Amino acid sequence: QVQLVESGGGLVQPGGSLRLSCAASKSFRLNVMGWFRQAPRKERDLERELVATITSGGSTNYASSVKDRFTISRDNAKNTMYLQMNSLKPEDTGVYYCKLVVRTINLEVWGQGTLVTVSS
Repeated sequence: QVQLVESGGGLVQPGGSLRLSCAASKSFRLNVMGWFRQAPRKERDLERELVATITSGGSTNYASSVKDRFTISRDNAKNTMYLQMNSLKPEDTGVYYCKLVVRTINLEVWGQGTLVTVSS
């Protein structure tokens, strides 16, 4: 069973920075990893917003709301993905989840989430 463990969340002031990490318990040659976030809402909205993705070859994709502020990267030797978040805004607040997709074996795995709060 594959597990993803996120870390690095916390409270930061607007304009600040945080770096999230996602460590996978197993490696796969061809895969896509990504970060998603779920913003706090009054009603129960379970939709997770795509933040960024990165392939095992290093190709990246970003949501327009985070482009030029966030950087996704990975260290395949450590089975770990990162999200460097700069110039954070209050609207970046939410629970950040990492996800691993291995299409060749129809595998999708989510991490448990890490809370990021941007507030003064």
